[in-house]
Amino acid sequence: MGGRLIVIDGPAGAGKTTIARALARHLGLPLLDTGAIYRALALVARQRGVAWDDEPALVALARELPIRFGGLPPSGEADAAQPVWVGDQDVTEAIRTPQMSEGASLVSALPGVRKALLGLQRAIGASSDGCVAEGRDMGTVVFPEAEHKFFVTAALRERASRRQADLSGGPSASPSLSTVEAELRSRDARDSERAAAPLARAEDAVLIDTTALDPAGVLALMLERLG
Repeated sequence: MGGRLIVIDGPAGAGKTTIARALARHLGLPLLDTGAIYRALALVARQRGVAWDDEPALVALARELPIRFGGLPPSGEADAAQPVWVGDQDVTEAIRTPQMSEGASLVSALPGVRKALLGLQRAIGASSDGCVAEGRDMGTVVFPEAEHKFFVTAALRERASRRQADLSGGPSASPSLSTVEAELRSRDARDSERAAAPLARAEDAVLIDTTALDPAGVLALMLERLG
C-alpha cells in the first residue's frame, strides 16, 4: 500500500487501542482496529446462533462480513470508540463487552477464520493513503512490510487494573482484580500459543513497556521514533 503504514501489536490491556487512536488522530491517518473485526464476527455469530468454535460456519460468516469503520471522534473525546457498523447495524457499543472480548479471542484462534479475514484487513488498510493498524499480528502477518512497527506491553497486574477500570463503567458489576488478571493470563496463553498467527513481537518492532507510562507518554515516544 502507499502512504505511511504504522502498526501496533501487543497483548490485551497494554494500551494499544488507546494509543493507536491517539496516534492516528495526531497524524491525521485512518485507524484500522483489527480487534473490532474479530469482535464483530463474534457478535454476528452469536446473533445467528453460530458457536464460537464452529470453524466452517465462522469462516463462511467471515468471508461475507460487511464491516465498515467510521472516522475517529474529535480530539475532545480522546478515548471514545471508533464507530463500527456491520451492514446497517451500529455495533460500536455491542462489540465492547466482556462477552464479545472473550468471543473475539476464541474465534481469532481458528486458522480458517484468520485466513478468511486476512484479505479484508489488508484491503481496509490499503483503502487510503496511509494507516495506523493495531492488533496482535499486524507486524508479523498482516503488514510485515510496514515501515514502522511497535510492540506495546505492560506488567500483567497493570494490564488487569486497566481492564478492570474499563469494565467498571459497564452495566454489570466490575469483576475483581484477581479475576481479571486470571482472564488476561488465560488470554495471553491462548493468543501466544495458537497455531495461526500467534501474538509475537516482529523482529524489527520497537518495544515499548507502558507499565509506568500514560497515553501521552507513549505517544511522545512513538512520535520521537517516527521522526
